[in-house]
Amino acid sequence: MSAELRSNFLRTQIQSDLEAGRTREVVTRFPPEPNGFLHIGHAKSITVNFGLAEQFGGRCHLRFDDTNPEKESQEFIDSIEEDVRWLGYQWSGEVRFASS
Repeated sequence: MSAELRSNFLRTQIQSDLEAGRTREVVTRFPPEPNGFLHIGHAKSITVNFGLAEQFGGRCHLRFDDTNPEKESQEFIDSIEEDVRWLGYQWSGEVRFASS
């Protein structure tokens, strides 16, 4: 992508909210369910959520929606963390879990 980012409705709304003082900080999250490997839709969500937080100097949290323990495993948690890093992002703070 070029150095000058094209505007879109998300960027426009976030910028408007920041300028109007409706919010002070951009905080997003990526909340996958750790019951399988990521697919292209997850990659889009990662780049949108982490990218917007990064662009506006905010934070993005990695929060696992681990509410179905019969289908979830540590293998998928580890894989998802690795994939987020592979895409060039790092979450803010500790990894979070819906169950805790």
